[in-house]
Amino acid sequence: MTEPIQTIVLAYSGGLDTSAMLRWLQQHYDAEVITFTADLGQGDELEAAGTKAASMGVKQIRTEDLQEVFARDFVFPMFRANTLYEGEYLLGTSIARPLIAKRLVEIAQEAGAQAIAHGATGKGNDQVRFELGACALSPKIKVIAPWREWSMHSREDLLKYCEKHQIPVDFQGEQNRSPYSMDANLLHISYEGGDLEDPATEPNEGMWRWTRGLADTPNSPLEIELGFEKGDCVSLNGEGYSPARLIHELNRLGGEHGIGRSDLVENRRVGMKSRGCYETPGGTILLKAHRAIESITLDREVAHLKDDLMPRYARLIYNGYWWSPERRLLQGLIDASQTVVNGRVGLRLFKGNVQVLSRSSAHSLYDANIVTFEDDAGAYDQKDAEGFIRLEGLRLKLSASRNQRLGIGW
Repeated sequence: MTEPIQTIVLAYSGGLDTSAMLRWLQQHYDAEVITFTADLGQGDELEAAGTKAASMGVKQIRTEDLQEVFARDFVFPMFRANTLYEGEYLLGTSIARPLIAKRLVEIAQEAGAQAIAHGATGKGNDQVRFELGACALSPKIKVIAPWREWSMHSREDLLKYCEKHQIPVDFQGEQNRSPYSMDANLLHISYEGGDLEDPATEPNEGMWRWTRGLADTPNSPLEIELGFEKGDCVSLNGEGYSPARLIHELNRLGGEHGIGRSDLVENRRVGMKSRGCYETPGGTILLKAHRAIESITLDREVAHLKDDLMPRYARLIYNGYWWSPERRLLQGLIDASQTVVNGRVGLRLFKGNVQVLSRSSAHSLYDANIVTFEDDAGAYDQKDAEGFIRLEGLRLKLSASRNQRLGIGW
C-alpha cells in the first residue's frame, strides 16, 4: 500500500515557476511543503526567496550555502577528467543537479517527508538528473514533477494562476524578465529559448552577463599562474584558494578578457536537439591549465586512456548518472591517475583566448636530455627506431602484398 503524502520537499528558487508549484503542491496534495534553496553561487536573492516562502505559509524553509561543497566534490572531480560533452559543453548545469538531488533526499529523510518535488519540465534533461539521483540515493522516495501533472503550459498560464491564488509575484519584474530560460551557478550561466530557438540567429550581444565582448576587453594581456595538487587547482599566482573562491576569481578574470563563451546545439537526453549559449570563463581556464599540467606528468597511455573514457564519463554526467556505479568506478580510475598531476602552469588571457606559456612539475616525465635536437650524449640510441619501425610496418607490408597480388585497391 502506498504511503500517503503528507510532507513534500520542494527544490525552490522563489521564481515564478516554483512559487506556483509551492501553492499547487499545498493544494493538490493537501501536504506540508518544505522549501529547499541551494546557494551554488548563482547570485540570486536567496533571502527574498525565503521571505516569499514564509508569506505562503511555509514553516520549514531551508537555505544552504553549498558553493564549496559543489566546487570541491562535484566540479573539481569532473575537471580531473577534462570533461566536455559533445566536444564543447563544460556541463555547468548538469553537474549541479546531483548535489541538489542529494540534499533534497537528505532533507526529506531528516523531516520524514514522503516525496520530493522539482521544477524541471517534461522536455528537458533536468527531470532525468533529479529523478535518477533520487532513485540511486533513496529508492522508495516519491518524486513529483508538477510540469508533467498540471494543466499549465506557459509563463502566462503561471501568472494567471498566481494572480488567482494570491501568490506574491513581482509582476513588473516578470514583465521585464530576460526572454531566455537561464540557469546560473558558480561554474557557468546558460541561456536557452527566445530568439535562440532559431540556430541561425546570432545571440544578441546584450544577452551575455559574465563576459565582455572582445571589442571591450583590455588591449593588454594578463598573465597568471595556477598551481595543481593531485589534479586539483589549489593556487592562483602563488596564493592558496579554496575551490569555490578560485572559480569565482577565475570567472572574474576570464570574464574581463572575454573568455568562456560558447554557442552550441546539443543532443538532449529526451531525444531532441537544443540550442544553448553558455558562459564558463573560469572553467575554460581550468580545463586548459589542467590539460597542460597533465601533458608533462601523465604517462602517454594513461593520458590516452583518459581521453578515450572522457566522452563516456561526460555522457554519464549529462544524462543524470552521477550517482551510478559506473560513474563511481570511472571516478576511481580517474582519481588514481591524478596522484602525479602536481605543478604549475603559466597562462596568458587575452581577447577571448587562453594561451599556455609554461608548465613545470617535480613529477614531470619530460626529459630534455632525451628529447633534445642537440647532442644527447647517448641518452637515446636513434638506431633503436629502425627495428621498431620494421616491426610496426610488418603487418602493413603483408597487407599491401596481398592486395597487390589480388588486385584489391582502396
